[in-house]
Amino acid sequence: MIISVASGKGGTGKTTIAVNLALSIDNVQFLDCDVEEPNAYIFLKPEIIRQHEAYIPVPEIAAAKCIYCGKCAEVCVYNAIAVLPGQDGKKGTTLIFPHLCHGCGACSTLCPKNAIKEVNRTIGIVEIGTCGKMEFVHGKLNIGEAMSPPLIRQVKEHLNTDKTVIIDAPPGTSCPVVASVKGSDYCVLVTEPTPFGLNDLVLAVEVIRKIKIPFGVVINRSDLGNNKTDEYCRQENIKVLMRIPFSKEIAMAYSKGEPLIKVFPKYKKEFQGLFEEACLEKR
Repeated sequence: MIISVASGKGGTGKTTIAVNLALSIDNVQFLDCDVEEPNAYIFLKPEIIRQHEAYIPVPEIAAAKCIYCGKCAEVCVYNAIAVLPGQDGKKGTTLIFPHLCHGCGACSTLCPKNAIKEVNRTIGIVEIGTCGKMEFVHGKLNIGEAMSPPLIRQVKEHLNTDKTVIIDAPPGTSCPVVASVKGSDYCVLVTEPTPFGLNDLVLAVEVIRKIKIPFGVVINRSDLGNNKTDEYCRQENIKVLMRIPFSKEIAMAYSKGEPLIKVFPKYKKEFQGLFEEACLEKR
């Protein structure tokens, strides 16, 4: 069972839900795919056992072989290559923009002169550890990197299907979110009852429906804002899995890096109920 936890916007409590859900059930693996700003480790405090660098293959031009035909630039849909043909007897130039490269390999495969080889460029690290009996994996993207999906995919390479996998996805609705939740059996969308929260929930619902993953909603800080989020869920026949009220005590526990269920054990049963709902959807 693979359960991803996502949200249309940051700050809704997505990581709080993911962490406490993982701590409430047995035989769990936790993947923090929010590689631009991973913070689940603050609450889980895992012991990191090993780490390895994450790479993306980028092209390298053999100038002696290149005829500056421009085929590589033509097939690169990400504009990571520019070819300047030679003029007035001067040799041309092929420019590579590594931070735009997605590592698809089209340029090296289709080069008519085999003038391109791929070299690994480090984009971050993947760390693997344990938190009690829980397996823990997260990625850390290098500062300045433009794309996180390649690292997210490398974090997910460690996915253990013998366990219940909880994936903490990045916020938003763009490519990193799709890369994180793709392949999940169920998705928990976390929102808050505010105009901004509802607007971004609607966007997130559209994305999850597009990739055809069963989902439900958790409303955090449920006694703030208005009732329009509930109305939307009723109209769209979306199940509200859980409500967490606004609480100063919960906020204080969060600020100290303490999981919700350890400070308020009563919530453990609610998270277990959420898990059971997700399992029913899979069946």
